[in-house]
Order: sequence, then C-alpha cells, then structure tokens
Amino acid sequence: MTELHPFKWRHFQADIILLCIRWYLRYSLSYRDLEDMMLGRGLYVDHTTIYRWVQRYAPELERRCRPHLKPTSDSWRVDETYIKVKKEWMYLYRAADSQGNTLDFFFSPTRNGSVAKKFELRKRSK
Repeated sequence: MTELHPFKWRHFQADIILLCIRWYLRYSLSYRDLEDMMLGRGLYVDHTTIYRWVQRYAPELERRCRPHLKPTSDSWRVDETYIKVKKEWMYLYRAADSQGNTLDFFFSPTRNGSVAKKFELRKRSK
C-alpha cells in the first residue's frame, strides 16, 4: 500500500475490501462467515479472495494504525465508584492502566461482586 493507489485494478471498491479486513481482524469471524455476510448484502465475494485481501493489506494497515494507538502497559487495575447518570445512581467499574488512562468501563445499577469479577476477567483475557 506504499504505492499511490493501493486498490487499483481490484474488482471491488476499496471500502468493501477494508470493511472485510476490519471485520476479520476485529471480530472472531471466519472467511466463510464474511463471505455469507457479504452475500447477505448482495455482494458475492469468495472466502479465498477475502483471505488474499487480509494477507496483502493487513500488515500495511497495522503499520499505519500502530502510531495512532494509545500506548498502554500490561499493568492495570479496576476501580469502582458510585455516580449519577441521567438522574439515576449507577456503579461505574473502570479499568485503568498505570498512567491512569481508561482502558474500558462498565455500568451496573446494583453493586455486584460477581459482575466486577466478570469485568476483571474479561479485561485479563484481552
């Protein structure tokens, strides 16, 4: 993609190619799942074609996006606080890294230890 027009001479438009690549990389979808999803939108894209797109464009996308991501460390903690949201009191569970940057958050109407544990386990698995 270092060339001026990386999608030149491709059968599909660039936004369709990028959408398939993004969905494959972000969600746990197979190439055949993406093929079915595109077919549901009226586009026939073979799963092998999507595989080739990912192999060709994903490394370049990663190289271009990496500098714009927020740097985080492996050290993080979960905070719990009670705040008012739209005139209702809610519990806010917040995962923060060592610099205090918010990694993720979760609202709960009741204080629940099992919910906090699930949130903490979900953050560890990421």
